[in-house]
Amino acid sequence: MIVPGLVSVTFRQLSVPEIVRLTADTGLKAVTWGGDVHVPVGDLAAAERARTLTADAGLVVEGYGSYYKAGDSDPASFADALRTAVALGAPTIRVWAGVAGSADIDPRQRDAVTEDLRRCAELAAVHGVRVAVEYHVETLTDDIDSATRLFDDVDALVPYWQPKETPEVDACLKEVRSLLPRLRTVHAFSWGPDGFTERLPLAARADLWRPVLAELGSDDQDRFVLLEFVVEDSLEAFRADASALLEWSTVD
Repeated sequence: MIVPGLVSVTFRQLSVPEIVRLTADTGLKAVTWGGDVHVPVGDLAAAERARTLTADAGLVVEGYGSYYKAGDSDPASFADALRTAVALGAPTIRVWAGVAGSADIDPRQRDAVTEDLRRCAELAAVHGVRVAVEYHVETLTDDIDSATRLFDDVDALVPYWQPKETPEVDACLKEVRSLLPRLRTVHAFSWGPDGFTERLPLAARADLWRPVLAELGSDDQDRFVLLEFVVEDSLEAFRADASALLEWSTVD
């Protein structure tokens, strides 16, 4: 089943109560809380407040988006991010798979990133929390072969898939299928040829998102599809994107 939601950093200008209200009002079911504005790393009181407000609105906390970069950040800082995720009630903490692309990193550096991710996953597992890696350029998940190797090397990791700039449908479907069944969360948005700087309504890429959602809903696992990067950071554009996502998730 597809569980639609919102990545809170989509609207950094909104408060936690406003994010909760917007998510609930649009019929979405989940929030990933960001670690830069809404639930700062180490602010356990803010984490607990976000947890309570989310639950009181009938929503679920999908995860905690930290900005920990494996193999690059201070290793001790992961403990603070993890404590925050636990206080938030997040079942997943998102980190970055290094800071260099798979073609630009040497074997020693790759081993360091992999080992740090393994360490983080082991620490998180003690608290019943999964570690997920951002599916992103200039990291070890920038290429499907590199990403698959990483997940094989650190079996406890889970991916957060998102399309690359100007994505091709067949290539995206190949990536999604290769990440199943461990794939549990997708960030959904539509971009034009200029990528991040040319945001489109989600419905503009119905040719991409309808088949992707069909793949994600092809078994009995719950998977989150979280909206991000809306046109001009507009609330109205977001509401239209939420409506499209809900329609596709229900019909398809």
